[in-house]
Amino acid sequence: MKNSLKFAYSLLLVSLLASFSSCSISNKDFLYLQGADTLYAVPQDIKDAFELKIQPDDELAISIGSKNAELIEPFNNSFLVGGGARVSSSIAASANTTSRISYFLVDQLGDIDFPILGTIHVQGKTARQVAADIRDRLVVGNYILDASVLVRLQNTKITILGDVSNPGARSFDTDRLTILEAIGRAGDLKSTAKRSPILVIREQDGKRVSYQIDLRDPQSVYTSPAYYLQQNDVVYVQPNKTSRIRNSTGYTYLSVGSTILGLLVSIASIIIASD
Repeated sequence: MKNSLKFAYSLLLVSLLASFSSCSISNKDFLYLQGADTLYAVPQDIKDAFELKIQPDDELAISIGSKNAELIEPFNNSFLVGGGARVSSSIAASANTTSRISYFLVDQLGDIDFPILGTIHVQGKTARQVAADIRDRLVVGNYILDASVLVRLQNTKITILGDVSNPGARSFDTDRLTILEAIGRAGDLKSTAKRSPILVIREQDGKRVSYQIDLRDPQSVYTSPAYYLQQNDVVYVQPNKTSRIRNSTGYTYLSVGSTILGLLVSIASIIIASD
């Protein structure tokens, strides 16, 4: 009787130990940026200051400033990007008397049609480079000698798919959206998601390329060409095997079977103990 009781308890103990063992092994696969605390204990320089390059279909907000409000008026684009509607009076009123914001859509040739200055090729340039180009044209053409120009990309978007909490398209208004920030905006990866490889698909120079990132490895994350995301990038997060197993019919039967087995072992232990 005592031997039978010991066997029943041993069986339960082995089951618990196996469960804890599997959890401790798999937990390492869920940790982001493993070893980053020691790898970057000494501050390291960031080699390249990333800036987005303008592409066709991008929307640009261009602000021209001058001490003379009359000089900038001819360069005001009165049509919003998209539906062709005129700028509302509330938007116009929000601009001060010495600067105006105009909106432009980059065409398939990579150009914008700028008032007075005509066609300007912007594809492949950064917003800062386009601003410098417009400012130079205004000064050289003797239009606005004290011109200040600011260019920003509008409504830039990426798409996050797969095993994340909130998949879908995400808009951003910064030149420096990282893969980590994008995942955070999607509500983080689910517990059933693979941390490696995270797939980033990008259209670049007329070609489609892909990159793989291991979120567990800080060097894989920070040195990847896809660390800073670009407009229209697609990020795909794969589910791991556990997710596929848990969603299968076999796993359901196994779970029920394990529950019944545990119940039977418990009943047997009670019966043996009462004899």
